Formats: sequence, C-alpha cells, structure tokens
Amino acid sequence: MARLLARFAEDMFWLARNMERAENLARILDVNETFSRDARGSQNWLSIVQLHAGAEGFFKKHQAATANAVINYYLLDPENSSSIAYCLKAARDNARTLRPLLSTELWTQANMFHAWIRTLTPADIGRADLSRLCSKIKEGCQTHTGILEGTLYRDEGWYFYQLGKLIERADQATRLLDIKYHMLLPSAAEVGSPLDVSQWNALLRSAAGYHAYRRVQPRGMSPASVAGFLIFNNAFPRSVAVSIATIDEIVVRLRQRYGLRAGNQTLEILDGLRGTLANRSIDMVLGGGLHEFLDWIQLQLIAITDDLGKSFFGHPPASQVQAQVA
Repeated sequence: MARLLARFAEDMFWLARNMERAENLARILDVNETFSRDARGSQNWLSIVQLHAGAEGFFKKHQAATANAVINYYLLDPENSSSIAYCLKAARDNARTLRPLLSTELWTQANMFHAWIRTLTPADIGRADLSRLCSKIKEGCQTHTGILEGTLYRDEGWYFYQLGKLIERADQATRLLDIKYHMLLPSAAEVGSPLDVSQWNALLRSAAGYHAYRRVQPRGMSPASVAGFLIFNNAFPRSVAVSIATIDEIVVRLRQRYGLRAGNQTLEILDGLRGTLANRSIDMVLGGGLHEFLDWIQLQLIAITDDLGKSFFGHPPASQVQAQVA
C-alpha cells in the first residue's frame, strides 16, 4: 500500500480499537458496580486490574484495589494506557490524522467527546454517579459508531476500521471469560452458588450479551453454557466465532476488491482459528483447559495484528500492540 494510505489504514484500525476498548471499559466498570457482588455484598475491584493484566502499573500508584482507586485508574488516569481517558485521547488523535477522510459530524463528535472526558475530575466519578457516567460514555462510543456507519465512505479505510473493531471484540471476550473462570470464584465448592451465578450474570452483561444469552438459554446458567455462548454462538455479534469469521471475510474482500497481495499469513492464522472453532465443542475446550484455549486465541489475535502491521501499515505497530497485551 502507498505510504499515505498505509498511515490512514493504521489510524482507522486503531480508531476502532480505541473506541471499542473505551466502551468495553465503561461497561465493565458499570457492571462491576451494579451486579458483581461477593457473599458479603461488596465488589471485587481487583478483578478489573487482573482482567487488564495491569497489576504492576496499578500498584505503583495505589496501595490497594479499592473502588475509588480502580475507578480513577481505569476511568481518568491519562498515563494508564488501559484507561478510558487514554483510549479516547488516542481515538481523537487517530481521528485528527484521519480528518481528510472523516465527516465533519464524526470529527466534531470525537473532539467534543474527548473534551468532555478531560473536564472530569475525581470528584465527578464517585460511586453514586458511576452508573450514570458509564452510561454517558457508552452512549458517546455508540454515537461515534452510528455516525461512522452512516457517513464513512466505503473504501479500504472502512474495512480496516472493521478489522480493528472485531479484533478488539474477540480479545475482550476471551479476557472476560478467562478472568471469571480462573480468578473470581474462590473455590470449586461455590460453583452453581448464588455468588457464582451472580458473577456469570455480570460477565454476560459486561459483554453486552445477557439478553441475547437468555434467548438461547431462557432458564438456568452454567459456566459451560455461558462460555460456549461467548465463544461459539454464531448469532451473537460479539462472540469470538462471529468476530473471527467476519475478520476472515473482510480480509478476503479487502484483497479481492482492491487487488492487495499481502495478508497471506493473516489468512493462514484465520483458517486455523476457524477450523479449531468449528471442530470443538465447549465440553472439549473445558476438558482440555479453558485458560489454555483462550490464551491460544489471544496469541493468534496478536499474531494477526502483527501481520496486518507488517503487511498493510508499513511497519509493526509495536507500541500499540504492547499497550494491548500489557
């Protein structure tokens, strides 16, 4: 790809990932405050730090994973590459580079959204207002998505935006499942307990999948059924299977429509992922180790991101990949 187009393609890719990540973070903070309570009625805020593998950075600034510390770190801290404030600033920087390609409405919304988050202070993010604040952030992200879908010209840039969004969704789904299955439940004896069900409920809501799951499983909730739904369901738009299948279709269409020759390794990785997802059941995955399976998927997503960087962006986006996997 031409140098100029490669730069635009990369910014499109990361604009999508940063906005998707900000929305996911808002959803996780909101759900943790509202639905995820332990047997004593308090929330496990450390799980959010674990979810983002951010213990080292977090505990350099905070002594304990209290509600206020975690909310401030993941909502407002401009130095935390996993915070909403950081993601929205990065998205705004991506949008500024892309200004010649974006509609005035989209640029204005990205600018105003970023300016609004910058006005927030620790006094504005108290737990009493957290749900309202997270709802406003989610609405801002969804407004961005709506304006983009309605105004962005359908050329290579649109395809790279979709790739960024879908890779981020698949990555977030695997991280959510991994943290719940291995870290949140204190002992095997509590499987199926009200606490266990409450945490799976919170996980589904974090993935925006609760109501979709209930259409498939009107009654009851088990680790296997929730994990199977988020990994394998072919009708839920945020499942790993749908994300991987759509990424594959987009890469093929991108190469066919625009005559691009690169991306062979990405297609090989996607073939392996689709084949594995098609030939395994959730029982097989649980029998072989859910953590190992999710870890393998995350490594494949990192490999896809690396290959997209080498094949289409002119260089590996090393700094941003590191921010994602840190």
